[in-house]
Amino acid sequence: MTADDARALWDDVSGSQRQDPDVAGSTMMGLPCLRVAGAFFAAWGPRTGDLLVKLSALPVDALVDSGHAHSFAPAGRRFRAWAAIPATRAASWPGLVDEALRHVRDSTGPASDGAR
Repeated sequence: MTADDARALWDDVSGSQRQDPDVAGSTMMGLPCLRVAGAFFAAWGPRTGDLLVKLSALPVDALVDSGHAHSFAPAGRRFRAWAAIPATRAASWPGLVDEALRHVRDSTGPASDGAR
């Protein structure tokens, strides 16, 4: 998959999400992202081509342990609530973005970056 292919997939997935009136496009650390109620739930890394999704720590660990994702660790600091899904796993992107949206909507506390 080329970088252009990964970008097109992000455009498709994020465009579908933006059909929801509560979802908005934005930027997070300079990356294109999606927000709901002010909280980030998905982003795309143009440098890596990875989809970034915010989930609770256990699903993130399961994705990483299974080899379906790797940790999101900008500047070496791991964000435990974020998983980086490579473009080679593009078929899983729509479902994971849906899951991330549900997770953030269901969160009762204030928005968090997930770093700990």
